[in-house]
Amino acid sequence: MRRAGKANGELMDFIRPHVKAGVTTNEIDRLVHDWTYDRGYKAATLGYHKFPKSCCTSVNEVICHGIPDDYELKDGDIVNVDITTIVDGWHGDQSETFIIGETTEERRAVVQCAFDCMHMAIDALTPGCRVATIGETVVPEAHRRGFTVVREYVGHGLGRQFHLDPSIPHFPNRQSRIDRLFPGMCFTVEPMINAGSRYTKSDKVDGWTVRTKDGRPSAQFEHSVLMTEDGPEILTLTKNGPQKGHRF
Repeated sequence: MRRAGKANGELMDFIRPHVKAGVTTNEIDRLVHDWTYDRGYKAATLGYHKFPKSCCTSVNEVICHGIPDDYELKDGDIVNVDITTIVDGWHGDQSETFIIGETTEERRAVVQCAFDCMHMAIDALTPGCRVATIGETVVPEAHRRGFTVVREYVGHGLGRQFHLDPSIPHFPNRQSRIDRLFPGMCFTVEPMINAGSRYTKSDKVDGWTVRTKDGRPSAQFEHSVLMTEDGPEILTLTKNGPQKGHRF
């Protein structure tokens, strides 16, 4: 899992300089695909329940599962790039929301909130803690900033399969108050934060793309995390990406 996470972080750093105005999301997908398969790895999303691409690109009001296409990124956009690399059968999974050029204060603020909430949630974890610790950290912080937390889409256990138990919601619910995170468990922390209401709508045509119901922007950050005897260890760190405490 450490090797898979490290490879995934290296891929994120590789595509980072290419996520800019004038580049299509299809071009980003091609870069992800070629880097991955040139190294003998696999892209977990490609063919997953018939998903057609090697990464997800979610622009502006798209919350998650955006399918790369001919859309050309432009100044002011925000775009989440979600990549999952399979290395020797193990999965590394992460995402970042990129700000393209100069954007609105609302978009910048929701990106900052998603980033901060992810790190605050990871920092709150301790060996054997309840999964609900994540939601109990994320929801008050998002609400304090005037934003909302998506409930329909959640984090997950991770390992030889893409999605495993336990479910990792970013809001506290009955099951998350029961489930615990013991040393040896790997999972994702990936809060999706909406600038407006928390409600979502799925694209009826492509069957994948999820947007905010009110059309307001949404942002997300994700890391793969290993719980150790000493606390959480982030497996998908990047060298060139925003580090904890970064201001956008």
